[in-house]
Amino acid sequence: MKKPMDSHLLAGNQRSLQGFAAQHFAWEQRGMVGVITLNRPERKNPLTFESYAELRDLFRTLSYVDEVRAIVVQGAGENFCSGGDVHEIIGPLTQMSMPDLLAFTRMTGDLVKAMRACPQPVISAIDGVCAGAGAIIAMASDLRVGTARSKTAFLFSRVGLAGCDMGACSLLPRIIGQGRASDLLYSGRNLGGDEALTWGFLNRLVEPAEVLSNAVAWAEQIAGGPSFGHAMTKKMLHQEWAMGVDEAIESEAQAQAICMMTQDFQRAYHAFVAKQRPAFKGD
Repeated sequence: MKKPMDSHLLAGNQRSLQGFAAQHFAWEQRGMVGVITLNRPERKNPLTFESYAELRDLFRTLSYVDEVRAIVVQGAGENFCSGGDVHEIIGPLTQMSMPDLLAFTRMTGDLVKAMRACPQPVISAIDGVCAGAGAIIAMASDLRVGTARSKTAFLFSRVGLAGCDMGACSLLPRIIGQGRASDLLYSGRNLGGDEALTWGFLNRLVEPAEVLSNAVAWAEQIAGGPSFGHAMTKKMLHQEWAMGVDEAIESEAQAQAICMMTQDFQRAYHAFVAKQRPAFKGD
């Protein structure tokens, strides 16, 4: 039996994912970039109860892993993720009691909380189908690279549910605006790649053969920056939505003062004086 992730990672001062092998998706570390691959391509990479929980636990653990500075999420084959598995999740849900249903919906929401709380920027590399919980994972990421043939659908209304799933009614309007989010959450329709780029859901549109390499290269670029500063940026982007302007300005003053105490800030200054490029180390 595999050791529980936390005990493997957090014994003593160890902060590493070396030796970690995911059971319900693939994990690969490429230098300072971690790559998560949803790998059930024969079913368009659906999620199960187990993969939800393991993804949640991995993102929680990444808060303690200094050697990973950016994360890419992709799907195997030519699709990102088709959402919850119809046979392994949707069917069983129809037979559950209310307490069990609430435990499930809270668990899936915890995945989004873990993605937003982990300090590393997360990039989704989206090709093909990106539906249901797959669309939520893409939404919960910090950045998104997609293709013209990608189809993103928040299809909860099409299965008799509300569009308010896993934070969609909070996060999606931040990305594309209230009216456009309302369109997608009421209709459950497909958002094509070109429209997703125009609306701002996708940050970049590339050819299918380039979607992963583009996302990884972008993640490597981010990982080479000041990781403490990037983590602070992510935290403030998440927190300031609920703040007034004056409160946000004060919070940013405090956050920036903390960043000015880092060695990376010192390195950037001395590199500038020496007309060199700074080598950030995350401390």
